[in-house]
Amino acid sequence: MELGDQRASENVEDRRGMGIGPIGGGIGVGGLVIVVVATLLGYDPRDIINVMQDTEQAPQAQVQQAPHGTPADAMGTFVAKVLGSTEDVWGQIFQNSGRTYRKPTLVLYTGGTRTGCGVGQAAMGPFYCPNDEKVYIDLAFYEDLRRRFHAPGDFAQAYVIAHEVGHHVQKLTGTFAKLQAAPGGGAGESGTSVRMELQADCYAGVWGHFAQAEGLLDAGDAEQAITAATAIGDDRLQRQSQGYVVPDSFTHGSSAQRVKWFKRGMESGRVRDCDTFSTRDL
Repeated sequence: MELGDQRASENVEDRRGMGIGPIGGGIGVGGLVIVVVATLLGYDPRDIINVMQDTEQAPQAQVQQAPHGTPADAMGTFVAKVLGSTEDVWGQIFQNSGRTYRKPTLVLYTGGTRTGCGVGQAAMGPFYCPNDEKVYIDLAFYEDLRRRFHAPGDFAQAYVIAHEVGHHVQKLTGTFAKLQAAPGGGAGESGTSVRMELQADCYAGVWGHFAQAEGLLDAGDAEQAITAATAIGDDRLQRQSQGYVVPDSFTHGSSAQRVKWFKRGMESGRVRDCDTFSTRDL
């Protein structure tokens, strides 16, 4: 990616190296939203719930004030510029439809952190909390993306941010209410959770379309995101972890579906093409 002249967002909260701090008991509905939709990699929800509950019961640490602004280090600056690009794109899209885009905050943390949805842990992967409208990421995840999932590249890293920002767009447009109303979290190959995730992939593609038009992408960048989307499909992850696929337990969609919807947004740049809820053909 060519982000040299891209404006860096100041809506970044840098909590790296800070303790988790005091947390109330229980993971609550917001925490369940994180469990169901916000993890990018499709970890077992039972594992995530256990991590959150264990952390809830951990000794409380001193609360520190996190720096807010553009981080000075290279990776912090990179994600701030990616966030800035998503702000510019979605700000214009919302303006064109007569609405105002409310910018999310990107929180960088190490290991674990407090969120409006409960306790966030690095083991959950990057996630979005609709209660506080913040995207959370432990940047060590990018090494996991490269080594474990064989999806290297800066645009693959940018896709991760854009996907979670896609969940924020869903919050602003009221789509999250569909997930919260879905029985059992809406799991299954055609369930609400999968439709949410595929729409977020499509929204990431919409951002990529305009980033490409602005000259921010290099040749081959789009393939990096496609590689990442392929690597984290439910079918591929299940086959790698247990040797077989259980479509009824899908929460994010198959590799083919994730690639399909990302490419749809990337090619058209039209939000209306990302309606995963009205189609039977996911």
